[in-house]
Parts: sequence; structure tokens; C-alpha cells
Amino acid sequence: MCYNWLTILLGKIFKTLRNKIDLSGDPDALFLNPWREGALKLLEPPEYIWRAREGGTIEGFAISDHDAINDKTDSFIRTTQRHKSFRKPVEINAVPAVVERASFRKSHIFAGDKMVLSGASATRLFNAFRAEQLEGHVEAGNVLSAFLKDCRKANAGHEFPVETLFIESDLDFAVECRNTFNYYHFITESLAQLCVLDGVGFQGNIYFHFPNNEEKQLPFARSFVEALFPEFAGRVFFERAPKDYDLVLTAFEFVGGMGQVPQAQLKGIARLAPDDSDVGSVEFHPVLAMNAVNTTLLNLRARALKAIEGHDFSHLPKRFFVGRSLDQSRSRPLAGQDLLLEHLIAFGFEHVVFEDYSPLEQVALMAQAEMMISHHGAGFTNMLFASPDAYVIELGTLQTAQFRWGDFWPLANASGCKYISFFADFAAEDQLKEPKFSVDGIVPTFVSEKATAQVMAFVVTILGQSPNMPDAGKLEELAGRVLRAGAAPQAITVLADHRDMVENNGALCLLLADCHKALDEPKSELLALEAAFRTDPSRWQTLVRIIWCANRIERPEVIRSALSRLAAGFPERHDAFVANHDWVRFVG
Repeated sequence: MCYNWLTILLGKIFKTLRNKIDLSGDPDALFLNPWREGALKLLEPPEYIWRAREGGTIEGFAISDHDAINDKTDSFIRTTQRHKSFRKPVEINAVPAVVERASFRKSHIFAGDKMVLSGASATRLFNAFRAEQLEGHVEAGNVLSAFLKDCRKANAGHEFPVETLFIESDLDFAVECRNTFNYYHFITESLAQLCVLDGVGFQGNIYFHFPNNEEKQLPFARSFVEALFPEFAGRVFFERAPKDYDLVLTAFEFVGGMGQVPQAQLKGIARLAPDDSDVGSVEFHPVLAMNAVNTTLLNLRARALKAIEGHDFSHLPKRFFVGRSLDQSRSRPLAGQDLLLEHLIAFGFEHVVFEDYSPLEQVALMAQAEMMISHHGAGFTNMLFASPDAYVIELGTLQTAQFRWGDFWPLANASGCKYISFFADFAAEDQLKEPKFSVDGIVPTFVSEKATAQVMAFVVTILGQSPNMPDAGKLEELAGRVLRAGAAPQAITVLADHRDMVENNGALCLLLADCHKALDEPKSELLALEAAFRTDPSRWQTLVRIIWCANRIERPEVIRSALSRLAAGFPERHDAFVANHDWVRFVG
């Protein structure tokens, strides 16, 4: 008995030691360059590595009770949109691959004695490398960027190795998991990898390898595999890492290895990325991840929506607030929820908990949703299944904006929905004290009475009803948010229902013009611009907009009038405009 106990203990110790990863060395010795090293080969040449795609609407608004927090939040949103938001999102391919001498350790894949930079695993490896290097975070980042740059240079003119002999073989397929208890990570990073097997004629078994203790594994992992991949029934297994294979199939997700892609293939991405981006560097990697949609996500979405076809889900609500299951160990309740729910229920919302529904019901809930509202959490993973017409509203804090907002961008861009975040206050004794993520984790959200009023004004307007706004400033704030959220018609409605305020306010007239511009209604835009200048004749920019808008709809008399007013009130601006635009001299 003692011998058996000692054997089990030594086995656990040995397994734990084998599961450790040492990242203290040089990147060349740590990370695989699959273009030049043959330990990982694709089953077939990829049709593409990346391509531009249309995405969803992503916006964030500050609704704290404290001006200091709102200022920080607004600044963060502006900086993110200017320096981290692509002009258009990109779809990045993921393909089946065969790995020789494969080893699954923690949540990573080794090919031989080198780690594979694939998918979300690459992000974790980059972060861990920086943390373990003695020279510090910045220097370690420079070392990684130099390594990736050398890879791009070395890979120029080289094709990714391909080995078609393993198509329709009975090799096993293995997936690395960050864990099997976090819904977001399992669904988006692990489960989605199974989609690379579509059309391959796969005959083997599937293994999910995870680093957490077996007792932490939650049943949702198995239930979603069974619901969305029924063809693999009886062939799916969950095993704790480490696990070795002489030869195994897996998914290679280019999003993790884009820093190694030959430079010539990254030029197009540079045109979509923010102007100050160092494309290909390790600093660019998280920015790319925010704006990238993995092909596996798109395929998982398509598979899930197909799985609910032909079923009756008419019992499910179309407007709902998603609460947390009380048995969740990491539950972070929303402070102020009762008041918000009271108002939402008055407009036809229901309170739901995703865990109370089967996998297919969860998919159908989002696919049929008109509007979902919840506080920050893994439940927003289900945004992947939302309709492009759906509004998915998140209630968070400055902290979730800084550390978690970008995680959900790929899901919004995959579904094409409207993902709108309201950043409120911390549910803390001192709401002005910013928590430290490394110490405090994610601090719960508090939605005050004032914040609730702002959320409800937005919700009601989106749903086609106009709240009574107390003053022009609040009206401008609301209509501006609604416009930025992709709902120009509703913004026009709420402005029209407060016509007395709009007619005497230049900023509101300009906002109305912006609404008509968004709807490609230049005649109505011109009328609003004329009203804006009448109300506030101090803005030369309004006259310039009038000239451009009138030119578009061929109104030369309006152009001449605007030029005359520009010359009379702003001669320097007039001369500069005419000098830079020869066409205005030929206006009839």
C-alpha cells in the first residue's frame, strides 16, 4: 500500500515537473520557425493567410459618477480607437497541421524541442517570455521583435512546408487548452480548433489537453463538443497535460505566428493598421489579435447556427439581461442591478442565466436576440452567435476597458453585431482608486442611479422610443452615442422629438447633419448644415462642409453663397480653400 502511494506521488511530481516550461533562453532556441524547420507541416497549402473583412460596430462610453474617472475612460477610448483600431478587421486563417515529436505541456505545443507560435498560445508565450527574462520587460520585448524580424527576413521566398500524405489518415488530433473551466478561453480558443477538421476526412480520436486539475473541469466543455460536433461522438477525450506524440494532427492558427510571416505578405495589413504601428513586432501582436477574426471562429459560428436550424426556440426571449449563476466560484455581482432590471423589465426584458440553458439554446438565444445586456464576464463569448442586427451591451469599468475590452472585439467582428460598452464605476469603497489587476483581479461593476438613467436612455432610443431629455447637452450626448452605435435613424428620431432644442443649437444641427451623412442623405445633410451655420456663424468648418455637400448634389448656387460667406467672414480660410481646390473656380 505504501509502495503504491509513493509511486502515485512520484508520478504526480514527475508529471508536474515535465509540465513546466523554461523561457529563460534565446528565442531562436525556444520558438519554432515553421517556414524553415520541418517539425510542423500543413496538410494542404492555405488558400490565404489573411484577408480584410467587414466587422461589427464597436463603441465604448464613460458613465461614471466621477468626472476624473470619465476623463480617464474617455482618454483611453480615444487612444484605443486612434492607435489600436484597424480601419477594417482582418480574417486570419487556421489550418490542420501534422506535428512530429509533439509535446503538449501546460497550454502550449512543442514540435521537437521548440514551442509553436500558434493562436492564443503565442500571446501567452510572449507574455511569459517577457516575465522570465532577467533584462526586463522592455528589453525582452526588443529581443522578441528582433527574433520575429529575423524570421520574416529568413522566410522571404519560402513556402510553408506541406505534407498531404496525412489527409484522411487515422492520426489523432490534439488541442491545447488554456483550461477547461473558463468558458471564453475554451470556446474561442480550444473548441473552435475542431473546425479545421471540416472536409479533411478525419478518422482518429480527439484529445483536449489542459493544465488544470481534473476536479476544476466544468461540464460545459463536454456538452458543447457533443452539441456542436456530434460526428465525433465516442472519439473525444479530455486528458491533463503533459502528453507526448510521435506524430499528431493539430490546428495551426496563423494569428499566433503572423510575426514570422514573410514581410511581403504583411504589407497589406500595414495599410489597415493604425499609422504608427510597427507591423510584425511583438508590440503589434496584441493589437493584431484585437482586430483579427480567426477563421475557426467564423466556422464555429456557422456550424452553431446550422445546428439550431429546424428547432423551435420561440420560447426564448429576444430582449434579456444576463445574470450570473450563483454557484460560480468567480461570480462578480453587478452592484445596482436591481434598479436597472426594474427599468429593463418595463421594456420587455427578461432575466436569464446562460448556465440554465443547453448549448443549442444558448446559441439560439443570441441568434434571435434583439438586445442583450450584461455586466462584464465570459458570457459575452456568446456574442459570437449574435445576429448582425443585435445590440450586445456590456456594463464594465475603466479596469475592464483597459484589460478586457479588446478580448471581445474578434467576437463582435465575427458576428457583425453592435457591441456597445458602458464603463461605469467600481463596486468599491473608494471608487476613485484604480485597482491593480495583479493584486485585486477584476473588480465588480457598480451602476449608479445616474448611470442607469444613461443606459436606459440609450436602450429606449435604440428600441425606437424617445426619452424626454432635460437639456441640449444631455440630448447631444445621447444622440451622439446612438449615432456612434450605428443607429442613425434612431438618433434622427430623438433629435426630431426635441426639435425646439435642435433649432437653436449649432452643435445639435451639426449632429443631425452627421446622422444624414451616415445614411447617405446629402440633401437632408445640407439642410442641417445650413441650419447649423445660421445658429452658429462663427464656425468656418461648417461652410466648408456646406461647399462639399452642395458640390456632391450639384448645387452651384449654394457653393457660390458659401464661398462668399467664407470670403467675407474668414478670408484666410477662403483663400487657402480656393488655392487647394481648383474646381471651385469653375463653379457655374
